[in-house]
Amino acid sequence: MSTFDYVEIPPDVIRLQSSPASDPVRPFTKISTSLPSCSPTPAAAAAAAPPSARQTSIPTSASPRKSSTALLSTRDPLSIPITTVNFRRFVARVGPVFWLQDRVEEVLMWRCGWKYTGVWIASYAFLCYFPRMVLLVPHVILASIMLYTYPTPSPSESISTKNPPAAIAPPPSEESVDWQANLQAIQNLMGAYSDGYDLLSPLAPHLIHRSTHTSLVLTLNLLSFLFLLPVLPLIPLRLLFFVLGVSPFIWTHPVTQARILPLLKAAVNGCIVKGGNASATLAGMTSSKYANMKIKLRRWIDDDRLDDKHWGAEMREVELWENERWTPGPSSSSSFVTQDDLDAVRSGFDVGDGSGSALLGAGAGTWSKTNLRPADRAPWTRARDGWSGVGGEVSSNLTFSLALGWAFVETEGWRPDALGSWVSTVSVSNSCSASGNGDPVSGADDSGWVYTNDVWADPRRIPLEAWKASGMTRRRRWVRRVYFDPALIENA
Repeated sequence: MSTFDYVEIPPDVIRLQSSPASDPVRPFTKISTSLPSCSPTPAAAAAAAPPSARQTSIPTSASPRKSSTALLSTRDPLSIPITTVNFRRFVARVGPVFWLQDRVEEVLMWRCGWKYTGVWIASYAFLCYFPRMVLLVPHVILASIMLYTYPTPSPSESISTKNPPAAIAPPPSEESVDWQANLQAIQNLMGAYSDGYDLLSPLAPHLIHRSTHTSLVLTLNLLSFLFLLPVLPLIPLRLLFFVLGVSPFIWTHPVTQARILPLLKAAVNGCIVKGGNASATLAGMTSSKYANMKIKLRRWIDDDRLDDKHWGAEMREVELWENERWTPGPSSSSSFVTQDDLDAVRSGFDVGDGSGSALLGAGAGTWSKTNLRPADRAPWTRARDGWSGVGGEVSSNLTFSLALGWAFVETEGWRPDALGSWVSTVSVSNSCSASGNGDPVSGADDSGWVYTNDVWADPRRIPLEAWKASGMTRRRRWVRRVYFDPALIENA
Protein backbone atom coordinates (compact mmCIF):
# COMPACT_ATOMS: atom_id res chain seq x y z
CA MET A 1 0.00 0.00 0.00
CA SER A 2 1.42 3.39 -1.01
CA THR A 3 1.90 6.17 1.53
CA PHE A 4 2.08 9.92 1.40
CA ASP A 5 5.55 11.29 2.21
CA TYR A 6 4.24 14.77 2.97
CA VAL A 7 1.65 13.68 5.52
CA GLU A 8 2.72 13.01 9.04
CA ILE A 9 0.82 10.01 10.42
CA PRO A 10 0.35 9.85 14.17
CA PRO A 11 1.71 6.67 15.71
CA ASP A 12 -1.56 5.87 17.60
CA VAL A 13 -3.83 5.53 14.60
CA ILE A 14 -4.68 2.52 12.44
CA ARG A 15 -4.32 2.84 8.71
CA LEU A 16 -7.21 1.75 6.50
CA GLN A 17 -6.63 -0.70 3.70
CA SER A 18 -7.78 0.20 0.25
CA SER A 19 -8.89 -3.34 -0.74
CA PRO A 20 -10.11 -5.40 2.26
CA ALA A 21 -9.45 -9.13 2.05
CA SER A 22 -12.94 -10.12 3.19
CA ASP A 23 -16.25 -8.40 3.73
CA PRO A 24 -17.14 -8.58 7.45
CA VAL A 25 -20.80 -7.73 6.76
CA ARG A 26 -23.08 -10.63 5.54
CA PRO A 27 -25.45 -9.74 2.72
CA PHE A 28 -29.20 -9.79 3.42
CA THR A 29 -31.12 -12.97 2.53
CA LYS A 30 -34.72 -13.17 1.35
CA ILE A 31 -37.08 -15.05 3.65
CA SER A 32 -40.42 -16.26 2.27
CA THR A 33 -43.39 -16.92 4.53
CA SER A 34 -47.01 -17.88 4.09
CA LEU A 35 -49.94 -15.59 4.74
CA PRO A 36 -51.46 -15.69 8.21
CA SER A 37 -54.34 -18.10 8.55
CA CYS A 38 -57.71 -16.89 9.77
CA SER A 39 -58.37 -20.09 11.76
CA PRO A 40 -56.21 -20.32 14.88
CA THR A 41 -53.86 -23.25 15.30
CA PRO A 42 -54.22 -25.56 18.30
CA ALA A 43 -51.28 -23.87 20.03
CA ALA A 44 -52.72 -20.38 19.41
CA ALA A 45 -56.16 -21.51 20.46
CA ALA A 46 -54.66 -23.00 23.59
CA ALA A 47 -53.04 -19.66 24.36
CA ALA A 48 -56.41 -17.99 23.98
CA ALA A 49 -58.13 -20.53 26.17
CA PRO A 50 -59.66 -19.51 29.51
CA PRO A 51 -57.24 -19.19 32.43
CA SER A 52 -58.80 -22.25 34.06
CA ALA A 53 -57.75 -24.34 31.06
CA ARG A 54 -54.20 -22.88 30.99
CA GLN A 55 -53.27 -23.43 34.60
CA THR A 56 -51.51 -26.73 34.20
CA SER A 57 -49.60 -28.49 31.47
CA ILE A 58 -47.99 -31.87 31.59
CA PRO A 59 -44.20 -31.42 31.83
CA THR A 60 -42.52 -33.58 29.23
CA SER A 61 -39.00 -33.30 27.88
CA ALA A 62 -39.88 -35.36 24.85
CA SER A 63 -42.91 -36.94 23.27
CA PRO A 64 -44.08 -40.05 25.18
CA ARG A 65 -44.70 -41.80 21.87
CA LYS A 66 -41.27 -42.44 20.35
CA SER A 67 -41.06 -42.03 16.60
CA SER A 68 -38.22 -41.46 14.14
CA THR A 69 -40.42 -39.40 11.81
CA ALA A 70 -43.00 -36.68 12.33
CA LEU A 71 -46.33 -38.47 12.61
CA LEU A 72 -49.79 -37.18 13.37
CA SER A 73 -49.69 -38.78 16.83
CA THR A 74 -46.49 -36.86 17.71
CA ARG A 75 -47.23 -33.54 15.98
CA ASP A 76 -47.91 -31.56 19.16
CA PRO A 77 -46.42 -32.18 22.61
CA LEU A 78 -48.57 -33.59 25.36
CA SER A 79 -50.30 -30.61 26.96
CA ILE A 80 -53.52 -30.08 28.87
CA PRO A 81 -54.43 -26.79 27.09
CA ILE A 82 -54.04 -28.37 23.63
CA THR A 83 -55.96 -31.44 24.78
CA THR A 84 -58.77 -29.25 26.12
CA VAL A 85 -59.08 -27.21 22.95
CA ASN A 86 -58.91 -30.20 20.63
CA PHE A 87 -61.45 -32.13 22.70
CA ARG A 88 -63.90 -29.24 22.58
CA ARG A 89 -63.46 -28.91 18.82
CA PHE A 90 -63.84 -32.69 18.39
CA VAL A 91 -67.04 -32.86 20.42
CA ALA A 92 -68.57 -30.01 18.42
CA ARG A 93 -67.69 -31.53 15.02
CA VAL A 94 -68.09 -35.29 15.51
CA GLY A 95 -71.87 -35.22 15.14
CA PRO A 96 -71.98 -36.43 11.48
CA VAL A 97 -69.90 -39.48 12.38
CA PHE A 98 -72.38 -40.61 15.01
CA TRP A 99 -75.29 -39.74 12.71
CA LEU A 100 -73.85 -42.18 10.17
CA GLN A 101 -73.28 -44.73 12.94
CA ASP A 102 -76.94 -44.49 14.00
CA ARG A 103 -78.15 -44.94 10.43
CA VAL A 104 -75.97 -48.03 9.94
CA GLU A 105 -77.21 -49.46 13.24
CA GLU A 106 -80.82 -48.86 12.24
CA VAL A 107 -80.31 -50.74 8.99
CA LEU A 108 -78.33 -53.57 10.54
CA MET A 109 -80.61 -54.07 13.54
CA TRP A 110 -83.89 -53.81 11.56
CA ARG A 111 -84.97 -50.75 13.57
CA CYS A 112 -86.84 -49.10 10.66
CA GLY A 113 -88.75 -52.17 9.52
CA TRP A 114 -88.11 -54.99 7.10
CA LYS A 115 -88.77 -52.88 4.00
CA TYR A 116 -86.04 -50.39 4.84
CA THR A 117 -83.46 -53.06 5.60
CA GLY A 118 -84.65 -55.23 2.71
CA VAL A 119 -83.83 -52.45 0.22
CA TRP A 120 -80.25 -52.32 1.48
CA ILE A 121 -79.94 -56.11 1.29
CA ALA A 122 -81.24 -56.03 -2.28
CA SER A 123 -78.75 -53.28 -3.17
CA TYR A 124 -75.90 -55.31 -1.69
CA ALA A 125 -77.05 -58.38 -3.64
CA PHE A 126 -77.06 -56.29 -6.83
CA LEU A 127 -73.47 -55.20 -6.18
CA CYS A 128 -72.45 -58.80 -5.51
CA TYR A 129 -73.92 -59.88 -8.86
CA PHE A 130 -72.40 -56.90 -10.70
CA PRO A 131 -69.20 -56.20 -8.72
CA ARG A 132 -67.95 -53.59 -11.20
CA MET A 133 -70.80 -51.36 -10.10
CA VAL A 134 -68.85 -50.69 -6.89
CA LEU A 135 -66.84 -48.12 -8.85
CA LEU A 136 -70.02 -46.07 -9.29
CA VAL A 137 -70.88 -46.04 -5.58
CA PRO A 138 -69.01 -42.72 -4.89
CA HIS A 139 -70.96 -41.05 -7.73
CA VAL A 140 -74.23 -42.35 -6.34
CA ILE A 141 -73.36 -41.07 -2.86
CA LEU A 142 -72.49 -37.57 -4.09
CA ALA A 143 -75.61 -37.41 -6.29
CA SER A 144 -77.78 -38.56 -3.36
CA ILE A 145 -76.39 -35.86 -1.08
CA MET A 146 -76.91 -33.10 -3.62
CA LEU A 147 -80.42 -34.26 -4.55
CA TYR A 148 -81.41 -34.62 -0.89
CA THR A 149 -80.26 -31.09 -0.08
CA TYR A 150 -81.65 -29.51 -3.27
CA PRO A 151 -83.52 -26.28 -2.34
CA THR A 152 -87.16 -26.60 -3.31
CA PRO A 153 -88.72 -23.13 -3.90
CA SER A 154 -92.05 -22.37 -2.32
CA PRO A 155 -95.07 -21.57 -4.56
CA SER A 156 -94.98 -17.89 -3.58
CA GLU A 157 -91.40 -17.49 -4.80
CA SER A 158 -90.65 -16.79 -8.42
CA ILE A 159 -88.66 -19.32 -10.38
CA SER A 160 -86.37 -16.63 -11.68
CA THR A 161 -85.50 -15.39 -8.22
CA LYS A 162 -81.92 -16.12 -7.36
CA ASN A 163 -81.62 -16.74 -3.67
CA PRO A 164 -78.14 -16.72 -2.22
CA PRO A 165 -76.96 -20.13 -0.97
CA ALA A 166 -77.63 -20.73 2.69
CA ALA A 167 -74.60 -20.83 4.92
CA ILE A 168 -73.57 -24.08 6.54
CA ALA A 169 -74.76 -24.34 10.11
CA PRO A 170 -71.95 -23.72 12.59
CA PRO A 171 -70.91 -26.44 15.03
CA PRO A 172 -73.10 -26.68 18.12
CA SER A 173 -72.09 -24.54 21.05
CA GLU A 174 -71.09 -25.96 24.39
CA GLU A 175 -73.82 -27.07 26.78
CA SER A 176 -76.30 -27.25 23.90
CA VAL A 177 -78.44 -30.34 23.29
CA ASP A 178 -76.45 -31.42 20.23
CA TRP A 179 -73.14 -30.90 22.04
CA GLN A 180 -74.29 -33.06 24.96
CA ALA A 181 -75.60 -35.69 22.54
CA ASN A 182 -72.16 -35.87 20.91
CA LEU A 183 -70.55 -36.17 24.34
CA GLN A 184 -72.92 -39.00 25.25
CA ALA A 185 -72.11 -40.79 21.99
CA ILE A 186 -68.37 -40.48 22.67
CA GLN A 187 -68.89 -41.93 26.14
CA ASN A 188 -70.80 -44.94 24.80
CA LEU A 189 -68.33 -45.49 21.96
CA MET A 190 -65.44 -45.60 24.44
CA GLY A 191 -67.28 -48.23 26.44
CA ALA A 192 -68.07 -50.30 23.33
CA TYR A 193 -64.46 -50.15 22.17
CA SER A 194 -63.22 -51.21 25.61
CA ASP A 195 -65.66 -54.13 25.65
CA GLY A 196 -64.47 -55.25 22.23
CA TYR A 197 -60.84 -54.93 23.30
CA ASP A 198 -61.44 -56.99 26.44
CA LEU A 199 -63.24 -59.59 24.32
CA LEU A 200 -60.37 -60.00 21.85
CA SER A 201 -57.40 -59.48 24.17
CA PRO A 202 -57.39 -63.11 25.45
CA LEU A 203 -56.67 -64.23 21.88
CA ALA A 204 -53.56 -62.07 21.52
CA PRO A 205 -51.17 -64.40 23.45
CA HIS A 206 -51.82 -67.14 20.90
CA LEU A 207 -50.58 -64.88 18.09
CA ILE A 208 -47.51 -63.22 19.65
CA HIS A 209 -45.73 -66.34 20.97
CA ARG A 210 -46.94 -65.86 24.55
CA SER A 211 -48.76 -69.19 24.55
CA THR A 212 -47.88 -72.80 23.99
CA HIS A 213 -50.51 -73.03 21.25
CA THR A 214 -48.88 -70.46 18.97
CA SER A 215 -47.08 -73.15 17.00
CA LEU A 216 -50.36 -75.05 16.56
CA VAL A 217 -52.13 -71.92 15.30
CA LEU A 218 -49.28 -71.22 12.88
CA THR A 219 -49.36 -74.80 11.58
CA LEU A 220 -53.10 -74.71 10.99
CA ASN A 221 -52.74 -71.37 9.24
CA LEU A 222 -50.10 -72.69 6.86
CA LEU A 223 -52.06 -75.87 6.15
CA SER A 224 -55.23 -73.93 5.38
CA PHE A 225 -53.23 -71.58 3.16
CA LEU A 226 -51.79 -74.46 1.16
CA PHE A 227 -55.21 -76.10 0.95
CA LEU A 228 -56.90 -72.97 -0.39
CA LEU A 229 -54.32 -72.29 -3.09
CA PRO A 230 -55.57 -74.95 -5.55
CA VAL A 231 -59.20 -74.42 -4.54
CA LEU A 232 -59.29 -70.65 -5.09
CA PRO A 233 -60.42 -70.84 -8.77
CA LEU A 234 -63.35 -73.06 -7.72
CA ILE A 235 -64.74 -70.75 -5.02
CA PRO A 236 -67.74 -68.67 -6.19
CA LEU A 237 -66.72 -65.23 -4.94
CA ARG A 238 -70.07 -63.59 -5.68
CA LEU A 239 -71.97 -66.14 -3.64
CA LEU A 240 -69.32 -66.07 -0.91
CA PHE A 241 -69.43 -62.29 -0.46
CA PHE A 242 -73.24 -62.34 -0.57
CA VAL A 243 -73.40 -64.91 2.23
CA LEU A 244 -70.81 -63.05 4.30
CA GLY A 245 -72.62 -59.74 3.86
CA VAL A 246 -76.12 -61.05 4.61
CA SER A 247 -75.07 -63.14 7.63
CA PRO A 248 -75.01 -60.14 10.04
CA PHE A 249 -78.56 -59.22 8.95
CA ILE A 250 -79.74 -62.77 9.62
CA TRP A 251 -78.03 -62.77 13.03
CA THR A 252 -79.62 -59.46 14.10
CA HIS A 253 -83.10 -60.23 12.78
CA PRO A 254 -85.76 -59.96 15.52
CA VAL A 255 -86.97 -63.51 14.88
CA THR A 256 -83.44 -64.84 15.28
CA GLN A 257 -82.84 -62.88 18.47
CA ALA A 258 -86.23 -63.62 20.04
CA ARG A 259 -86.81 -67.25 19.04
CA ILE A 260 -83.97 -69.07 17.32
CA LEU A 261 -81.08 -68.03 19.60
CA PRO A 262 -82.97 -68.72 22.87
CA LEU A 263 -84.04 -72.06 21.45
CA LEU A 264 -80.47 -72.98 20.54
CA LYS A 265 -79.21 -71.82 23.92
CA ALA A 266 -81.89 -73.84 25.69
CA ALA A 267 -80.99 -76.89 23.62
CA VAL A 268 -77.32 -76.53 24.47
CA ASN A 269 -77.99 -75.94 28.15
CA GLY A 270 -80.36 -78.89 28.27
CA CYS A 271 -83.28 -76.77 29.48
CA ILE A 272 -85.91 -78.00 27.02
CA VAL A 273 -88.36 -79.66 29.40
CA LYS A 274 -91.47 -81.09 27.74
CA GLY A 275 -92.98 -82.40 30.93
CA GLY A 276 -92.69 -85.30 33.30
CA ASN A 277 -90.05 -86.24 35.85
CA ALA A 278 -87.92 -88.07 33.29
CA SER A 279 -87.69 -85.00 31.07
CA ALA A 280 -86.74 -82.81 34.02
CA THR A 281 -84.11 -85.28 35.15
CA LEU A 282 -82.68 -85.49 31.64
CA ALA A 283 -82.58 -81.68 31.46
CA GLY A 284 -80.70 -81.50 34.76
CA MET A 285 -78.18 -84.10 33.62
CA THR A 286 -77.62 -82.28 30.33
CA SER A 287 -77.14 -78.96 32.13
CA SER A 288 -74.64 -80.58 34.51
CA LYS A 289 -72.68 -81.95 31.56
CA TYR A 290 -72.67 -78.53 29.94
CA ALA A 291 -71.46 -76.90 33.18
CA ASN A 292 -68.76 -79.55 33.46
CA MET A 293 -67.61 -78.73 29.94
CA LYS A 294 -67.45 -75.03 30.80
CA ILE A 295 -65.37 -75.76 33.91
CA LYS A 296 -62.95 -77.91 31.91
CA LEU A 297 -62.64 -75.21 29.25
CA ARG A 298 -61.97 -72.57 31.90
CA ARG A 299 -59.36 -74.78 33.55
CA TRP A 300 -57.72 -75.41 30.16
CA ILE A 301 -57.45 -71.66 29.57
CA ASP A 302 -56.04 -71.11 33.06
CA ASP A 303 -53.49 -73.90 32.56
CA ASP A 304 -52.40 -72.28 29.32
CA ARG A 305 -51.61 -69.05 31.18
CA LEU A 306 -49.53 -70.68 33.91
CA ASP A 307 -45.85 -69.77 34.21
CA ASP A 308 -42.99 -72.25 34.42
CA LYS A 309 -42.69 -71.79 38.18
CA HIS A 310 -46.29 -72.94 38.59
CA TRP A 311 -45.89 -76.14 36.57
CA GLY A 312 -42.95 -77.32 38.67
CA ALA A 313 -44.55 -76.54 42.04
CA GLU A 314 -47.13 -78.34 44.15
CA MET A 315 -50.59 -76.90 43.54
CA ARG A 316 -53.79 -77.13 45.55
CA GLU A 317 -57.22 -75.46 45.69
CA VAL A 318 -58.67 -73.25 48.41
CA GLU A 319 -62.39 -72.75 48.88
CA LEU A 320 -64.52 -69.75 49.72
CA TRP A 321 -68.28 -69.58 50.22
CA GLU A 322 -70.60 -66.69 49.42
CA ASN A 323 -73.92 -66.45 51.28
CA GLU A 324 -76.97 -64.29 50.49
CA ARG A 325 -80.59 -64.00 51.54
CA TRP A 326 -83.64 -63.06 49.49
CA THR A 327 -85.93 -60.24 50.55
CA PRO A 328 -89.25 -59.46 48.83
CA GLY A 329 -89.64 -56.00 47.47
CA PRO A 330 -90.86 -53.88 44.54
CA SER A 331 -87.68 -54.38 42.54
CA SER A 332 -88.20 -54.07 38.81
CA SER A 333 -85.09 -55.99 37.81
CA SER A 334 -85.28 -59.66 37.02
CA SER A 335 -81.55 -60.30 37.07
CA PHE A 336 -81.07 -59.52 40.79
CA VAL A 337 -77.62 -58.04 40.24
CA THR A 338 -76.72 -56.53 43.59
CA GLN A 339 -74.01 -54.21 44.81
CA ASP A 340 -72.33 -57.20 46.41
CA ASP A 341 -71.96 -58.79 42.98
CA LEU A 342 -70.37 -55.62 41.68
CA ASP A 343 -67.99 -55.57 44.63
CA ALA A 344 -67.09 -59.17 43.89
CA VAL A 345 -66.27 -58.22 40.31
CA ARG A 346 -63.91 -55.50 41.50
CA SER A 347 -62.15 -57.95 43.80
CA GLY A 348 -61.41 -60.39 40.97
CA PHE A 349 -64.43 -62.67 41.10
CA ASP A 350 -66.20 -63.99 38.04
CA VAL A 351 -69.83 -63.80 39.11
CA GLY A 352 -71.37 -64.78 35.80
CA ASP A 353 -74.45 -63.19 34.33
CA GLY A 354 -76.82 -63.96 37.17
CA SER A 355 -79.25 -65.70 34.86
CA GLY A 356 -80.05 -68.31 37.45
CA SER A 357 -81.48 -65.63 39.70
CA ALA A 358 -84.11 -64.63 37.19
CA LEU A 359 -86.23 -67.71 37.78
CA LEU A 360 -88.45 -65.93 40.26
CA GLY A 361 -89.73 -63.39 37.79
CA ALA A 362 -89.52 -59.64 37.58
CA GLY A 363 -90.40 -57.59 40.63
CA ALA A 364 -90.09 -60.54 43.02
CA GLY A 365 -87.33 -59.20 45.26
CA THR A 366 -83.60 -58.80 45.64
CA TRP A 367 -80.68 -60.96 46.70
CA SER A 368 -78.05 -59.29 48.87
CA LYS A 369 -75.62 -59.96 51.70
CA THR A 370 -77.10 -57.06 53.60
CA ASN A 371 -80.32 -59.05 53.97
CA LEU A 372 -78.59 -61.62 56.20
CA ARG A 373 -79.95 -61.81 59.73
CA PRO A 374 -77.75 -61.52 62.83
CA ALA A 375 -78.06 -65.25 63.48
CA ASP A 376 -77.29 -66.15 59.87
CA ARG A 377 -73.99 -67.16 58.37
CA ALA A 378 -71.39 -64.56 57.55
CA PRO A 379 -71.41 -63.13 54.02
CA TRP A 380 -68.15 -64.96 53.29
CA THR A 381 -67.15 -68.22 54.96
CA ARG A 382 -64.13 -70.51 54.69
CA ALA A 383 -65.59 -73.91 55.55
CA ARG A 384 -68.46 -75.98 54.21
CA ASP A 385 -70.33 -75.75 57.48
CA GLY A 386 -71.01 -72.13 56.61
CA TRP A 387 -70.11 -70.70 60.01
CA SER A 388 -66.35 -70.12 59.74
CA GLY A 389 -66.21 -66.52 58.64
CA VAL A 390 -63.26 -64.69 57.13
CA GLY A 391 -63.32 -61.83 59.58
CA GLY A 392 -66.11 -59.26 59.50
CA GLU A 393 -67.94 -57.68 56.63
CA VAL A 394 -66.34 -57.91 53.22
CA SER A 395 -67.14 -55.53 50.38
CA SER A 396 -64.56 -55.05 47.66
CA ASN A 397 -61.38 -56.36 49.31
CA LEU A 398 -61.01 -59.82 50.78
CA THR A 399 -58.29 -60.78 53.23
CA PHE A 400 -57.41 -64.43 52.77
CA SER A 401 -54.33 -65.64 54.64
CA LEU A 402 -52.41 -68.73 53.53
CA ALA A 403 -49.91 -70.99 55.24
CA LEU A 404 -46.23 -70.11 55.06
CA GLY A 405 -44.73 -70.87 51.67
CA TRP A 406 -48.03 -70.89 49.79
CA ALA A 407 -49.15 -68.19 47.36
CA PHE A 408 -52.02 -67.62 44.98
CA VAL A 409 -51.47 -68.32 41.29
CA GLU A 410 -50.94 -64.85 39.84
CA THR A 411 -52.31 -65.60 36.36
CA GLU A 412 -55.85 -66.46 37.45
CA GLY A 413 -58.47 -65.36 39.96
CA TRP A 414 -61.39 -66.83 41.86
CA ARG A 415 -63.67 -69.10 39.81
CA PRO A 416 -67.27 -70.03 40.69
CA ASP A 417 -68.16 -73.70 40.98
CA ALA A 418 -70.81 -73.82 38.27
CA LEU A 419 -71.21 -77.58 38.67
CA GLY A 420 -72.27 -77.52 42.33
CA SER A 421 -70.67 -80.88 43.09
CA TRP A 422 -70.37 -79.99 46.77
CA VAL A 423 -74.15 -80.29 47.26
CA SER A 424 -75.18 -83.50 48.99
CA THR A 425 -76.80 -85.89 46.55
CA VAL A 426 -80.50 -86.46 47.18
CA SER A 427 -82.71 -88.99 45.51
CA VAL A 428 -84.17 -87.56 42.37
CA SER A 429 -87.49 -89.24 42.92
CA ASN A 430 -87.81 -87.76 46.40
CA SER A 431 -86.85 -84.34 45.15
CA CYS A 432 -89.36 -84.46 42.31
CA SER A 433 -92.14 -85.59 44.60
CA ALA A 434 -91.23 -82.90 47.12
CA SER A 435 -91.07 -80.08 44.64
CA GLY A 436 -94.07 -81.17 42.63
CA ASN A 437 -92.72 -79.60 39.43
CA GLY A 438 -89.92 -81.98 38.50
CA ASP A 439 -87.05 -79.58 39.20
CA PRO A 440 -83.69 -81.30 39.71
CA VAL A 441 -82.10 -80.95 43.12
CA SER A 442 -78.38 -81.57 42.87
CA GLY A 443 -76.13 -79.08 41.17
CA ALA A 444 -76.03 -75.31 40.77
CA ASP A 445 -77.51 -72.86 38.32
CA ASP A 446 -75.57 -71.20 35.52
CA SER A 447 -73.94 -68.72 37.92
CA GLY A 448 -73.00 -71.36 40.52
CA TRP A 449 -75.73 -70.58 43.07
CA VAL A 450 -77.37 -73.33 45.12
CA TYR A 451 -80.71 -72.31 46.63
CA THR A 452 -81.89 -73.35 50.09
CA ASN A 453 -84.86 -72.61 52.32
CA ASP A 454 -85.03 -70.16 55.20
CA VAL A 455 -82.84 -72.32 57.47
CA TRP A 456 -80.16 -73.08 54.84
CA ALA A 457 -81.49 -76.61 54.20
CA ASP A 458 -82.99 -78.56 51.30
CA PRO A 459 -80.49 -77.45 48.62
CA ARG A 460 -81.89 -77.14 45.12
CA ARG A 461 -80.75 -75.97 41.74
CA ILE A 462 -83.95 -73.94 41.26
CA PRO A 463 -85.73 -72.21 44.17
CA LEU A 464 -89.26 -73.30 45.01
CA GLU A 465 -92.20 -70.96 44.61
CA ALA A 466 -93.36 -71.79 48.15
CA TRP A 467 -90.14 -70.32 49.60
CA LYS A 468 -91.25 -66.79 48.78
CA ALA A 469 -93.57 -66.69 51.77
CA SER A 470 -91.20 -68.20 54.35
CA GLY A 471 -87.90 -66.88 52.99
CA MET A 472 -85.00 -68.41 51.10
CA THR A 473 -81.23 -68.28 50.92
CA ARG A 474 -78.50 -69.25 48.52
CA ARG A 475 -74.82 -70.18 48.56
CA ARG A 476 -72.05 -70.18 46.02
CA ARG A 477 -68.65 -71.87 46.15
CA TRP A 478 -65.53 -70.13 44.86
CA VAL A 479 -62.23 -71.88 44.22
CA ARG A 480 -58.74 -70.62 43.48
CA ARG A 481 -55.48 -72.45 43.05
CA VAL A 482 -52.40 -71.91 45.19
CA TYR A 483 -48.85 -73.16 44.72
CA PHE A 484 -45.95 -73.83 47.07
CA ASP A 485 -42.89 -71.58 46.68
CA PRO A 486 -39.87 -72.39 48.91
CA ALA A 487 -38.45 -68.92 48.25
CA LEU A 488 -41.25 -67.45 50.34
CA ILE A 489 -40.05 -69.42 53.38
CA GLU A 490 -36.46 -68.28 52.86
CA ASN A 491 -37.51 -64.65 52.53
CA ALA A 492 -39.62 -64.92 55.65
